[in-house]
Amino acid sequence: MGYNWKWRKNHGNCRDDGKNEKKYRKTYDIRVFIFKAGDQVLKYYNLSNTLETLFDKTWTEINSNAPFLAGQIQLGTYEFLLIAPATSNTVAKISLRIADTLLTNAAVMGQKTSTPLYIMPTDFKEGSVITKLPNGKDLEIKITPEDAEHVKNYLKCPTPSF
Repeated sequence: MGYNWKWRKNHGNCRDDGKNEKKYRKTYDIRVFIFKAGDQVLKYYNLSNTLETLFDKTWTEINSNAPFLAGQIQLGTYEFLLIAPATSNTVAKISLRIADTLLTNAAVMGQKTSTPLYIMPTDFKEGSVITKLPNGKDLEIKITPEDAEHVKNYLKCPTPSF
């Protein structure tokens, strides 16, 4: 059984002790595809080595087709695609079927092939969120009505999953 776990740039807390990933790695064949922006955030938070230690199979985006995750989705290699976390920008692109990144290309292909797609949006509710910066300071992020609207628009798509 295989599935993808997407590491994505996020306005929430990027830190995780890895206990859940270690537990599921023993049961499932987890493949981690890191989006370019996610790679930048991992480096900013000094988490790149941690992620590569937790997971045996990690790839970083070169372009929207490299690695060729959309092709693997077409072939039915994975039972489902998990995108977590996903910003309102990513959710908006998926709802509009804009496939211009590794992440959105794979998601749109998943929609076309009826591969179950699970998305954990970060910007689903208007208001403020506090996140920790690498230096330990708090940063307040404001989620706009437009950000939250992207998630609502995605819910109008055929077979959306959160």
